[in-house]
Amino acid sequence: MTMIPDLVGRRAVILHRPDEGTQRLVRQLGLLGLEARVQWAPLDLEATPADIVLVDADQGWSGLLPWSGGSAPVPLVALLQSEAPGRIAWAISEGALAILPKPVTPAAVYPALVLAVTAHARGVEAAARMERLEERLRMRPLVHAAVRAIEVATVCDEEAAYAALRRAAMKRRITIEQTAAEMLAGVIPLSEAG
Repeated sequence: MTMIPDLVGRRAVILHRPDEGTQRLVRQLGLLGLEARVQWAPLDLEATPADIVLVDADQGWSGLLPWSGGSAPVPLVALLQSEAPGRIAWAISEGALAILPKPVTPAAVYPALVLAVTAHARGVEAAARMERLEERLRMRPLVHAAVRAIEVATVCDEEAAYAALRRAAMKRRITIEQTAAEMLAGVIPLSEAG
């Protein structure tokens, strides 16, 4: 079962021209326990820290958000009234993870925030997992070289050498790739794998 994220205490920045709709949105965010700020200027996350960004996708422009390519460092919710494909495409390209239709109704705010925060957390987790897998893939030649070195040092076949490398990794509680790198660097003696 998916856990519903806690929104209390988070900071929200609303990139929208101040109007009656943004006032209602700020009020609703406050009721949900978020601190909200409205601005209609390019976002600078260092000057204006935010945990969630809500952006007017109807009027947004390139450069309004400090990232590009859809890799938002925080959950992004698009405020959208238009059905224009170009506006929807802009929201997607900026990394929007949820849409909050305008005019904003109070009942729509919480679900949009939960969707965006959850999707962002999953994206961050997936990116970290992918980075770990890519690192392991880059280190595969080291594993092959270590297996080969164990084969030569202990006069055994590839399967036995790999099993020895795996045992050494388990004994040290580190990955096979790390163990292989340490063996090849001389930190772990090849005899330990035998």
